[in-house]
Amino acid sequence: MSKRRCPMAKRGNEIRRRYLPALLRHVSFDGWSRRALKHAAKDLGEDFELVRRAFPGGAAGMVGAFIKSADEDMVEALAEQDLETLRIRERIALAIRLRIEAVAPHREAVRRAVAVHALPFNAPRALRSLYGTVDAIWTGIGDTSTDFNFYTKRALLAGVYSSTLLYWLDDHSDGFTDTWAFLERRIEDVMRIQKARGRVDGLTARLTKLAARGARFSPLRCRPA
Repeated sequence: MSKRRCPMAKRGNEIRRRYLPALLRHVSFDGWSRRALKHAAKDLGEDFELVRRAFPGGAAGMVGAFIKSADEDMVEALAEQDLETLRIRERIALAIRLRIEAVAPHREAVRRAVAVHALPFNAPRALRSLYGTVDAIWTGIGDTSTDFNFYTKRALLAGVYSSTLLYWLDDHSDGFTDTWAFLERRIEDVMRIQKARGRVDGLTARLTKLAARGARFSPLRCRPA
């Protein structure tokens, strides 16, 4: 699935990435708000309306830009890794870790972003952002599936990523070691479910074949009266 972006969209993304560092300096105190944007514009020496227009959609638009920027940072970091030597589960763990490390300096901003996306009217944006993150992870680790597994993989990863992110928000262990251990457990749970599902699917297929064969060759047939 090729992804093409028009020059204007690319330019808009570049502008937002340039403004984000200034904005993030104030989000921890003022939230994803108009006030934070005003402070960012002042720091940058830019016209406030110009900065505001770079983030359409208010708080949710700012959060979306923050998430997209972190996704892009993760993809760049993944490109520098030797993924060929890693198993799929190791690639996933590495990608999620890199994604969280991309926003680690801004944990309060992440906490406030989660609160913004938790509002009912922001649910569609929240889902789009979550999909964008898990899609970036799968694509970044080299997944090329286009069948039904394309969506199954992303749905499963969404649960792993979001639960790990929420765990990390309240993790005070050195180097976030508790978060990485939690991540490994969540991946193990998913792998176990997938293995069990594979066995059940295989057993179901065999039973279906046996049932069909039995119906075909069974000597117990109804005789006409």
